[in-house]
Amino acid sequence: MSTATASSTEAPIPELICRIQPTRCAMRTDGPTPEEQAVVAAHRAYLDRQTAAGVVLLFGRTATADAATFGIVILRADSADAARPVMADDLAAWAGVMRGELFPFRLIGVGPGLAAGA
Repeated sequence: MSTATASSTEAPIPELICRIQPTRCAMRTDGPTPEEQAVVAAHRAYLDRQTAAGVVLLFGRTATADAATFGIVILRADSADAARPVMADDLAAWAGVMRGELFPFRLIGVGPGLAAGA
């Protein structure tokens, strides 16, 4: 998992965003294999647990099924170094089904209607 860095002159940013994408392009266009389905189910359960623990603020994916499809996970951690294990412990990452890239993320505003499925 790679990490982009913030300017060293700015205050630490407690939120990070991880952009994730399937490693096999056909998973997006043709659908997942049974093995990939199992990994994606474990990935979802892991993110649900991290959300319940307050580590993950939100997660989701684009509603597309092409090469541009991606998911995001916004999480809170003291640093990118602290966030890396959270994402690396995700079965989807270590099983090689998805790859991710972490970026420092400045959360500026959240609307009152933000809710899963809204």
